[in-house]
Amino acid sequence: MNVLIDNQDLFVTGFKNTLILFFVSAAFAMLIGLIVGAFRVSPVVPMRVVGAVYVNLVRNTPLTLLMLFFALGYPKLGLPTPGFMTLAIIALSLYTATYIAEAIRSGINTVPVGQAEAARSIGLSFGQTMSLVVLPQAIRAVVPPMVSVFIALLKNTTVAAGFSVFEAGAIRAYASERGENQLVTLLWVAAIFIVLVLFLSALQRHFERKWKAAR
Repeated sequence: MNVLIDNQDLFVTGFKNTLILFFVSAAFAMLIGLIVGAFRVSPVVPMRVVGAVYVNLVRNTPLTLLMLFFALGYPKLGLPTPGFMTLAIIALSLYTATYIAEAIRSGINTVPVGQAEAARSIGLSFGQTMSLVVLPQAIRAVVPPMVSVFIALLKNTTVAAGFSVFEAGAIRAYASERGENQLVTLLWVAAIFIVLVLFLSALQRHFERKWKAAR
């Protein structure tokens, strides 16, 4: 317990930055994932190709390699370079968006094709069909796996510790410099992560029960 109390500043700052990484990346990943998911089911062939290439390229690239590009390769492009925190958010958002896009595509595929055809027959555009008819029905199938993606995102934030971002994954190194027991420090970090993941898991079960009752 002394490790946690004596290094309260490290734990508070580390997990604060972890939650910032998580929530901001989740928001951007949702936005990108919705767009890419729509591309994946679009009747326009070039849009489907773009969506498929993005998902397969980014999803099959290790997150560490993606982080490495933004940490070392991106600054050499001569573009405005934000801080490592912002670059980590960009990498996490782009990576997580591929899984969100696939979850959305799977959810959309659960909606009977006749629903979209009926919407188009009354003159609705593709965007209107998606937003007014398909997505409201698909959300029941999308939300539970989406929470699983967010749980993975929360754990993936620790990768940023290897690229000069002070978040939960870096607490052990800083505590070690203060002479603290590294194993005990890691156990405390793991325990807090377990609490956060259990909260998200409870949220997932809540939505599963809610949508099941709604059916």
